[in-house]
Amino acid sequence: MFKEISRNKAFGGYIVKYEHASEQLSCTMKVNVFLPKEADQAKVPAIYYLSGLSCNEDNFIQKAGALAEAAKHGLALIAPDTSPRGVSIEGDSDHWDFGTGAGFYVDATEEKWAKHYRMYSYIVKELPGLIHEAFPIDPSRISVMGHSMGGHGALQIFIKNPTMFKSVSAFSPVCNPIHCPWGVKAFSNYLGSNQDTWKEYDTVELLKRHPDVHLDVLIDVGTSDQFLERELNIENLKDVIKELGRENEWNIRYQEGYDHSYFFVASFIADHIAHHAKALKA
Repeated sequence: MFKEISRNKAFGGYIVKYEHASEQLSCTMKVNVFLPKEADQAKVPAIYYLSGLSCNEDNFIQKAGALAEAAKHGLALIAPDTSPRGVSIEGDSDHWDFGTGAGFYVDATEEKWAKHYRMYSYIVKELPGLIHEAFPIDPSRISVMGHSMGGHGALQIFIKNPTMFKSVSAFSPVCNPIHCPWGVKAFSNYLGSNQDTWKEYDTVELLKRHPDVHLDVLIDVGTSDQFLERELNIENLKDVIKELGRENEWNIRYQEGYDHSYFFVASFIADHIAHHAKALKA
């Protein structure tokens, strides 16, 4: 099932890179799993982390400083890749913001992409099934978080699967992808021209469609984020939250002077891990 690629001891536990054959994506995928020392004795809670455009399974693990925080709370971390790899579709590596490294956590419906680009089902269905069978992780205590494209993934996945995850948070999420260049590019290619289908993967639109889903969301975004105005659409999210009277479910923090980088993520990762730990240990 999982083939171990590398193993390093860290903060009393182990960070291990695995590869496996994915049925959903029809290719070989890699994933990093951090297990704290508590996993030697019992099943532990876990956080799934979804990375952003051009990232792979390593960026978060190596740059965010999350291992120390997860170890502090006795939490596992699962960091998957952001797209299928090595599938050789014409045009899948022509742009940094589409194709390889940019699966956008959707299930593609357009014929060219539909066989391999099924990142939504990979994250929601296939990967958890494999992980929870292979490792000492409690499937009743998992959460999801992400950054940028991965923040979009975490939010829309949580809203559509509220009984699967205990909590959600995001750094610099793409909140309204049907109205930003990144999202339009990805959705039009993966999902075709039917924008009703696009709305099934858009946080702003999903909030309107799922009024009964209870949320406790932490979002951080930097005021100097180079993508703040053009791509993230945080204000669109805030508008619909206010319109629906759900302000008490969202803690959206603007962090002065911070940008879109992993320096920003590392600066506030402790708050996000603590946010999830509170829910996972409740």
